Amino acid sequence: MSKSTFQKPIEIKISTVVAVSAILYTSDGIALDAALNEMTGGVPDFFEGDLAVIDVGSLAPGCERIDWASTIALLRKYRLNPVAVRNATPDMVEEIQAHGLSLDSGKRDEPAPPAPAPAKAAPAAPAAAAPAPTPAVGAGGTMIIDTPVRAGQRIYARGGDLIVMAVVNNGAELIADGSIHVYNTLNGRALAGASGKTDARIFALSMAPELLSIAGVYSTFEDGFPAAHARQPTQIRLVGDRLDIQSVNSATRA
Repeated sequence: MSKSTFQKPIEIKISTVVAVSAILYTSDGIALDAALNEMTGGVPDFFEGDLAVIDVGSLAPGCERIDWASTIALLRKYRLNPVAVRNATPDMVEEIQAHGLSLDSGKRDEPAPPAPAPAKAAPAAPAAAAPAPTPAVGAGGTMIIDTPVRAGQRIYARGGDLIVMAVVNNGAELIADGSIHVYNTLNGRALAGASGKTDARIFALSMAPELLSIAGVYSTFEDGFPAAHARQPTQIRLVGDRLDIQSVNSATRA
């Protein structure tokens, strides 16, 4: 008797995708083009087809109407793939949907309710001091990766920090809503504070990245990481609108 080979033609499941936010402060296409060109340094594959949510919540009141067709084409020129618009006003909705984009409310996941207080334990018999408990993997939303991250792999720590204990190869991508810690060599791309957390940081014992980003502020290193910190224990943090590079070895700080 043969086994059934029936398979469903399609199956729908909840999925998590990562998208960058393209926050518009102006609707002027020329200004946007110039800013993107400066941001990417003219690198044609800077964004590598990343999904993008166009956020119009920071547009100045009374600014010129957005030319959606031109704006979408401009983002695609820089290999961003617009899929939705956030903070759209009611008068924008029809035109946005006519261009095939979805509407994003911008609402975040509701925070988890506080855990109930543990039941009071019975007094334990005196004993020798026990070693500190090992934190459980995933506690506090932290994701821990023990294996090398290969080219083409993308790892996203949603809502927390990302810790990688092995090498991150060129072409790999780390994303975290919190901070990123690499206890090895970071060669690929690392994007911390992906949900806008400006105090997120990036740490690596050996820093040699292709691209770093915190809360959407990017830097690329086509010509190599700054020699003073290349392949050294280094941390990256956001200071104003720039990425600040520091040694994690306090003895070598200025």
